[in-house]
Amino acid sequence: MTTASAPKVVRKSDFELKPFMSSCNRRATWQVVNTLVPYGLLWWLAVTCLRQGLWPLLLPVIGLMVLFMARCFSLMHDCGHYSLFRQRTTNRWVGFLLGIVAGIPQLPWSRGHAFHHRHNGNWERYKGPSALVSAAAYNDFDGGKQALYRRLRHPLMLIPGGFFYLVIKPRIELLAGLAGLVPHAIATLRQAPATPWSQILASHQTTWWHSPEEFRDLFLNNIAVVAAWMGMGWWLGAGTFWLIYAPVMAFSAAVFICIFFVQHNFPGSYAESTAHWNAMQGVMEGTSDLQLHPLLNWFSADIGCHSIHHLCEAIPNYRLQEAHRRNAHLLTGVKRLRLSDIPSCFSYILWDERAGTLTTVDAQTAS
Repeated sequence: MTTASAPKVVRKSDFELKPFMSSCNRRATWQVVNTLVPYGLLWWLAVTCLRQGLWPLLLPVIGLMVLFMARCFSLMHDCGHYSLFRQRTTNRWVGFLLGIVAGIPQLPWSRGHAFHHRHNGNWERYKGPSALVSAAAYNDFDGGKQALYRRLRHPLMLIPGGFFYLVIKPRIELLAGLAGLVPHAIATLRQAPATPWSQILASHQTTWWHSPEEFRDLFLNNIAVVAAWMGMGWWLGAGTFWLIYAPVMAFSAAVFICIFFVQHNFPGSYAESTAHWNAMQGVMEGTSDLQLHPLLNWFSADIGCHSIHHLCEAIPNYRLQEAHRRNAHLLTGVKRLRLSDIPSCFSYILWDERAGTLTTVDAQTAS
């Protein structure tokens, strides 16, 4: 009689990743062009439909704009990992441009996203896109606070939350940061009038940015985005502009926040404390691969191949599928989700510290 052997522990060194890490400027440039040019043409078509009263055509046009904006965000995400183009500087400049189109400062966002990659599965350090609490903390809430917690994480909140995330939040962050920076600058210049601006900025401590470089990206992005709003409002009319822009931004943000959420919040998702966290388990058990139609894979820049992306963020999106196929035999333990699985994932909004996984409010109540 033979005993079953223990399952083989998969290590990062087992994967073949290096052949897929090379970026191609030609492919990257074509991706940017085939995203921004159609998006601009769709703006023209949407304005024409609105002015001509072609409402049945306007809705699908806006739907396409949402998908192209989601793709724009995905390409910005690749620039943040310095993987879309070969050169670091090119990724920064193109990422900054895509950040203007998407309404969000690319550098601060990408550095926050890099923190997620470093700590994925460590729910003591990184609490996901919706700031989840532990089951114990939830049980300590009173009834009203529990109800508010659930409502704020309801899938329908993705739409107003998406509008806030792209349109409002970056402006608030700049204004809140400047509210502390300006008094600091005045006080510093009173004491030492010759203090250079770079030194003033470097000496200012704030939670709104983590380096002078992030501040410059935040500041310039806001200037560019607000100037674009004003220019488009003057050109098209404020009403026309916002009737198109607002739903595009709200729904596109809802799409990519939804995808990001379900790729880390799902039945059995790995969720540990710092003391017991294992980075490789965070990848293999704390990420899911999302099975999408090829067209949706194109619009999402193949981010459905999420486990490979977490294993090596240096792999550009246009090599993810190939890398996934080459290493498929090592990824059999990764959770695979279909579109029909997405609604159920939004129930996993609590961290069960004892079980080391995410759980639902119903399961926690039953226990």
